[in-house]
Amino acid sequence: MRDHLFNTDKIAYVKGARPEVTCILCAIAARDPRLELLEVLRTGLCAVSMNLYPFNTGHVMLFPLRHVEDYADLSDEEAREIHRLTAAMISAIKEEFGPVGFNVGWNLGNASGASVTHLHQHIVPRYENELGFLDVLAGTRVVVVDPRDAMERLRRRVGDIEGRV
Repeated sequence: MRDHLFNTDKIAYVKGARPEVTCILCAIAARDPRLELLEVLRTGLCAVSMNLYPFNTGHVMLFPLRHVEDYADLSDEEAREIHRLTAAMISAIKEEFGPVGFNVGWNLGNASGASVTHLHQHIVPRYENELGFLDVLAGTRVVVVDPRDAMERLRRRVGDIEGRV
C-alpha cells in the first residue's frame, strides 16, 4: 500500500495543468486512454469514480455518462440511478473504511467551487479525529490510502453490496 501525506500533483492541477480534453468526466465516460481511469462502478446511465485528489480516503464522485451541466436537466432515470449508486457507495465505503459520517453533495456553478462543468456528486467520508497537526499547522490533508488502492478495495466491496441495494 502506498501512503501519502499529500498529493503534489494537485498543485499543478489547481494551477490549470489538466488533461487536454473538452470535458474530463466525458473523457472518463468514454474511457479515454490518455487519462488515468479510477472507475469503481458503471451502469448504463452513470459512473462512480475515485477522486484523484481526495479530501479523505474513499472520496468518490458519481456522474451521469451523458454530459449534463444543469441539475434540472438530469433525467428521472439518471436521478434515480445516482440515488441508488449513492446508497450503494455509502454502504461500501462504510464497510471498507469505517468512517463515522459523510458529506454528500453537488458543487453547482463556479461560485460553489466546481472546477468541472459536467454535473457530479461527491461522497466524502468523514473520520473521527481527522484533523491532525499537518492540517492545522501546514494546511495539508493527510490521506493514508492511495486512491488507486481505495478503488480496488471499493470495486470488490461494491460487488458484494450491489445485490443488497
